Parts: sequence; structure tokens; C-alpha cells
Amino acid sequence: MHNQLDPKFLASEVKRNVAAALAEDVGSGDISASLIPKDQQANATVITREDGVFCGKAWVDETIQKVDANISVQWRVEDASLVVANQTLFTLSGNARSLLTVERTMLNFVQLLSGTATRTANYVALINGYKAQLLDTRKTVPGLRVAQKHAVRCGGGNNHRIGLFDAFLLKENHVAAAGGIAPAIRLAQASHPGKTIEVEVETLDELDQATQAGANIALIDNFSIADTEEAVRRSEGKILLEASGGIEAGSIARIAATGIDFISSGELTKSVVPLDLSMRFTT
Repeated sequence: MHNQLDPKFLASEVKRNVAAALAEDVGSGDISASLIPKDQQANATVITREDGVFCGKAWVDETIQKVDANISVQWRVEDASLVVANQTLFTLSGNARSLLTVERTMLNFVQLLSGTATRTANYVALINGYKAQLLDTRKTVPGLRVAQKHAVRCGGGNNHRIGLFDAFLLKENHVAAAGGIAPAIRLAQASHPGKTIEVEVETLDELDQATQAGANIALIDNFSIADTEEAVRRSEGKILLEASGGIEAGSIARIAATGIDFISSGELTKSVVPLDLSMRFTT
């Protein structure tokens, strides 16, 4: 599990995200903004219409830098800040055409990422007091995985693997193709020594197999509460456990109460309700 995203990697992803977003939105030019007098100046305020956790500052700054570096930004919040309805997040001043051009791209990033951070914070609050760490998954918006994983951290969650390259997660089809749990683990150990090996198990017997074969983590998929409690008892001091499958707000506290090490949920990133924001020109 990642304690933090590498800052250089995150910065490069911000640049890549913004370049792609501007390419699809601005294209050959903002024809609506071109109706405004070329030298007209304006001020604008961005507010949130609802409570939540803010995320997306770097994406706003990069969008402005790429469109018009002369736009001035005054920040009132930082990533991971708690915000309340009608609160001012930041103000802008500069060329009116440029402000109109950056509006949708920067708000799209902030709305999605703040929504991700807010949902994560809500889930984290539900398991407060238990040892379980809340993890994200790879069920992210295509092209915005690192951005959403940053948002999960802003909401108090933790990151699972970034992709298919940085840790093993041997699921049912991997195990079947390799000839079983133990052979799959041996192949993983031999091919990439030192990489974390996590194995999906569907029964307590498979958990025992994964433990004996030397897996680092067992992903217990859709276990009942009773079986989760038994898995925790069997695994203590031998292998870490991650609960997954059907994790939602109504069930997460009961799962955490079993003493599980990790709980992962795709709901943090794939079912996000963006935070409702608004930008208005001011005098």
C-alpha cells in the first residue's frame, strides 16, 4: 500500500491531465469567448454550493498557467480543506476571455476530485476508531487515476497499488491460469522478488493456502461477517487481510469491527457525485 504518491509523478500527471482536458475543450479556439473585447479585464469568484472536502488546487493552477499565466489567483483553501456551502474557494482576476476559457476545465477537475475526497472522508468517518485502513481501487475514471488517488488521500483514505505494474494482485483467473494459489505465488516471487503479493481468496481453505504459500495479503472477497471474523482469527500475525466486494456505507462499519486490516471500495472513485461549484464574474 502506498503511504504517499511520489510528488514528481503527481506533478507530471497534473500536466498530462490538464493538457488532455484543454485539448478536448478548447480545440482550435474558444469561439464564445472571442465575442468579448480582446483587452477587457474581469474578476471572478469560485464558490462551493455544498459542504465537502476540497481537492484540485494543482489542476487549477496548471490550467491557468497553460491558458494565460497572467491570470492572478487568490486561494482561500488548500487540498484536504473542509469547506461549507457558499464558501469562497478562490478568486481570479485577469483577461475576461481567458477567465471564460479556463472556467469549465478547472471546475471539472475540482468538482470531480472534491467529490472523490468528500466521499472518501464520509467512509473514513464510518470506520473511525477501528484499525482498518480504507483503500481505493483501480476502478477510476480513465486517464485520471493518479488524480483520484490523490483525492482519496485528501479525504483521509489510503492508496492501493497504482496500476498493474507496482504490486501483484492475483485474482481468480490468474490463479486458474497458473494452476493454483501456491503455483501462482511461486511464479510471482520468482518473477519480481520484493513486490507485494496479494491473492484473492473466496473460502477459508483458500486463505490457508495463500498463507502457507507466503502471500503478503489475502483479499477476502464477499466473505460473510462470520467468515471474516474467522479469517481474522486465522490470519493474525501471518498474513494481512483486505476485505472487498460490495463495500458500501451501510456495511463498512460492521466489516471494520471484525478487526480486518484493510477495506477497499471502488465506490470511492467510480460512483462519485461531483461537488457542486460555481464561478461568477464580479465587479
